[in-house]
Amino acid sequence: MQADSKSYDDINVTPMVDLYLVLLLIFIIMTTAGVQGVKVNLPRASAAAAKKMDQPKMQAITVNNEGRIALNTIQVSLDELEQKLTAIKSATPEFPVVVRGDSGTQYQGIMDVLNVVGRLGITQVGLATQAKK
Repeated sequence: MQADSKSYDDINVTPMVDLYLVLLLIFIIMTTAGVQGVKVNLPRASAAAAKKMDQPKMQAITVNNEGRIALNTIQVSLDELEQKLTAIKSATPEFPVVVRGDSGTQYQGIMDVLNVVGRLGITQVGLATQAKK
């Protein structure tokens, strides 16, 4: 009989923790579902506008170990490089240029390319490197 008359002073929090975890899970699911955005009907562009987007924005200038220069994949001289970059700059005034040089390239070849890029006023210039192994 003593067991029945003993009062319980402890609160069992396990069901409360379960409830909090379920509420947290529901909150996470509902929050990520609402972030996806609002559905809209996007306008359609003409075919002429799509052709203009085919042109790559970033230009890659590569100097190989023999000192030959290539714009994207086309081999050019310094004068041709300047002419082609001028034509690209007239079509799109702001475009990034990445200069890639072989590790065996003479530094003067890279400097010649950077001088051409600087003369044309191209400000978005990057030098490509490989990550250290």
